[in-house]
Amino acid sequence: MGFAMMLIIVFLTACSGESTEAQIHNHLEEAVHLEEGFEAQQGNITDLERQEQEIYSQIIDIGMDEFDQIVELAKKATGIIDERSEEIELEKESIDASREEFNKVRSLIDELEEGEVKQEANKMYDMMENRYKSYDKLHEAYVQSLAQEKELYSMLQKEDLEQEELTEQINLINESYQKILDENKKFNEYTTEYNTMKKEFYTLADLNVTYVE
Repeated sequence: MGFAMMLIIVFLTACSGESTEAQIHNHLEEAVHLEEGFEAQQGNITDLERQEQEIYSQIIDIGMDEFDQIVELAKKATGIIDERSEEIELEKESIDASREEFNKVRSLIDELEEGEVKQEANKMYDMMENRYKSYDKLHEAYVQSLAQEKELYSMLQKEDLEQEELTEQINLINESYQKILDENKKFNEYTTEYNTMKKEFYTLADLNVTYVE
């Protein structure tokens, strides 16, 4: 699962009595900074997902004839799911901190004079709100999939497991995976659009900024 990243934009001119536009810039870029933890968690989560997938593949290759080995692998996979749960909560904490900082611009935008700059600022704000809401749905779908995966590995530790029961659980997990993919796509689209709108706002506000790749 890949994420589009927030664009970092540095304000080059700092002085006393900053304009409202400059204050908005400061909060927007601090929100980006607070998401650095979110970006850092992605590598850890991806690595854990890969480890779990390898274990699942081993279980499929072994088959239920080697039940003791299946149980051992299922317990190992469950431990990895617990680690993923911890990582995903750290990720959410980062997003929540970013959202809290971003929300500080609402009152500042209201202070802007009516015109093109304020219109662009409102569009930018609404887009970021859409992004945060999309993340909430993405997080909810991911947490649901973790619970379903954990249930799957619990089921695999039952010797009397019926194929129908197993298939039903796998189908539930696949449905959750599709939700994750759909929400991840929306989240990335909102992120890209927000980055574009933020650059446009800075241009219209005539802020002296530089873009950090």
